[in-house]
Amino acid sequence: MTLTLWPGRSHPLGATWDGNGTNFALFSENATAVELCLFDAQDQETRIALTEVSNYVWHGYLPGIGPGQRYGFRVHGPHDPEAGQRFNPHKLLIDPYGRAIAGDVRHGAAIFAYPIAEVLEADRDLDFSPLDDAALVPKCIVVDPSFDWGGDVHPDTPWHETVIYEAHVRGLTQRHPDVPEHLRGTYAGVAHPAVIGHLKALGVTALELLPVHHFNAHPGHLVSVGLRNYWGYDSLNYFAPYSGYSAAGMQGEQVQEFKAMVKALHAEGIEVILDVVYNHTGEGNHLGPTLTLRGIDNEAYYRLVEELPRYYMDFTGCGNSLNVCHPQVLKLIMDSLRYWVQEMHVDGFRFDLASALARELYEVNSLAAFFDIIHQDPILSTTKLIAEPWDIGEGGYQVGNFPLLWSEWNGKYRDTMRDFWRESPCRLGEFAFRLTGSSDLYESNGKRPHASINFITCHDGFTLRDLVSYNEKHNEANGEGNRDGESYNRSWNCGVEGETDDPLVLQLRLRQQRNLLATLLLSQGVPMLLGGDEFGRTQRGNNNTYCQDNELAWMDWNSRDRHASLLTFTQRLLAFRRQHPVFCRRDWFQGRAIHGSGIHDIGWYDPAGADISDEDWQAGDAKAISVFLNGQEIRTPDAQGNRVVDDSFLICFNAQGETETFAIPPALGDRPWQLVIDTKLEAGFLDPPRSLPGETLVVGARSLVLLMAPEPFPA
Repeated sequence: MTLTLWPGRSHPLGATWDGNGTNFALFSENATAVELCLFDAQDQETRIALTEVSNYVWHGYLPGIGPGQRYGFRVHGPHDPEAGQRFNPHKLLIDPYGRAIAGDVRHGAAIFAYPIAEVLEADRDLDFSPLDDAALVPKCIVVDPSFDWGGDVHPDTPWHETVIYEAHVRGLTQRHPDVPEHLRGTYAGVAHPAVIGHLKALGVTALELLPVHHFNAHPGHLVSVGLRNYWGYDSLNYFAPYSGYSAAGMQGEQVQEFKAMVKALHAEGIEVILDVVYNHTGEGNHLGPTLTLRGIDNEAYYRLVEELPRYYMDFTGCGNSLNVCHPQVLKLIMDSLRYWVQEMHVDGFRFDLASALARELYEVNSLAAFFDIIHQDPILSTTKLIAEPWDIGEGGYQVGNFPLLWSEWNGKYRDTMRDFWRESPCRLGEFAFRLTGSSDLYESNGKRPHASINFITCHDGFTLRDLVSYNEKHNEANGEGNRDGESYNRSWNCGVEGETDDPLVLQLRLRQQRNLLATLLLSQGVPMLLGGDEFGRTQRGNNNTYCQDNELAWMDWNSRDRHASLLTFTQRLLAFRRQHPVFCRRDWFQGRAIHGSGIHDIGWYDPAGADISDEDWQAGDAKAISVFLNGQEIRTPDAQGNRVVDDSFLICFNAQGETETFAIPPALGDRPWQLVIDTKLEAGFLDPPRSLPGETLVVGARSLVLLMAPEPFPA
């Protein structure tokens, strides 16, 4: 076929098919030449020089080129690593705006822009490699974006009603017995009725997926030990859904399959939130491979050390940091985010190491351009935005400091609740703040309780079952001598390290899991569950399964039968939370009566029923406290403007190793208290609820009891 290149347009970037041909556009500020490389079915390469340049965008239009065409770029320019310039036209480069990518990077010497030797010399990266890597680099694919959404709409679940379920596409479905084998580990597997049915029955409203952007699955340090990148926090492109999660194939069908997954989840009222990694890429540090941005324009796309531009600023621990100060990098991120909302219909994003995005120079600046742009964007400002509010750089821990519109993974919530339920000091004041939405972190910033994403566990660390089964991490399978992963886990093994047949230890571990789940789901803020915690998933003490694409990290669905009582307890907790608005308030407690019931909207008491004193709040060894939630004193109305009235509750927390007698506080008057939840029971819930016979209640060691006074109260 004879190819005729037309000038084309400088926008949109990437490959855009219009029904007659495809426009190609690539930004490179410092390149001297750019070649578009087309590949046929036999992998024969045709190179076409893009001679049109507009505002540093190299572009051209090819009539007759359409969906399914595989392509990449070769970029020419200075090779001067000490000046931060690393151009090498022998390296085929992935289009940063490519909508689909076929397959994985294959590890080999040719993907590096410098010669690889058995013994890596200190200055080896300054040399130039003439090896061509086209056989090792996956090709981008021109796609047809059309899709029948069939009236799909965003569920638009209010923040205060949101419950997040964090999972991995492959890990969620790979071992599900009711998902057909050919669909396991894929977007289509997530869309299967058996998976969506579980999420619906559980009661979650949003599925938060670990990274689905196309990533480097085979970094050299893992290839050498027979492992692969499982989590996917090494993006090579911010538009293409990872082809390895597609059941349909790798020739662009993954885009349609992802859309079908979103459509199926939306049909059941479940939102889709993506974990996105805009802080760094999978190209690593100065010794990493040249796969995309490094070869397109290293100086523009990455944060280089000012005095030594051969090296990268690393706020992420992954070797590099994107240069969010550069307008084109900001544009790349914003274009990607809008694409996933407008074209792929996702509902929100969780930003990995989000503090790195706020670094305009070195300090984290909450008024960074990135946040200003999102705040003004008519599309993104209405989506769910969640920050992981830290990075590894100086001053990177920014819990409570992200601007309006942003919710945050509340690491202080996780740490406090873990400490409270194990034998570790925990100030009662700290516990109270976390239980009630962390007003100390968010209220003064004009935010509401939903700013706090509460979690006990997440993908990074122990599962809930392992949190109560191991004191130490056991990451030997990762091949790093157990040096990787967090060493301070705030965990407690209940007396025995790891697996055991001791029935008393097993009972205590299940009770601790119920305690933590109940605390999480009865707290103000937005709860997030780690997938599989609802039925006791274990990773056998491995708290860093980033490289374990196997049964160690995949969800074991057979655990549903072995831990059926825990699953039922979690389902009932979520249903209970959904039925009672006092547990998912839209606004903060005021510590006073709002509607004239004569009792404050919240009250805190010691076991004797007395108000918690100033001295008690500072106590770090107190492990018993009760909290009263007044269902008649909810300040904010419902969506129709009606007053919200609920039952009232008294929650008694006893994290001590012995029983504790709680007195009903005299200030609460004579109310018909019913026992609804007692975590010392295997079922957790009492069926039916039992009336409290007197004015005191014995709460078992390391247990939580919830009492309910049905509305309306007697005068």
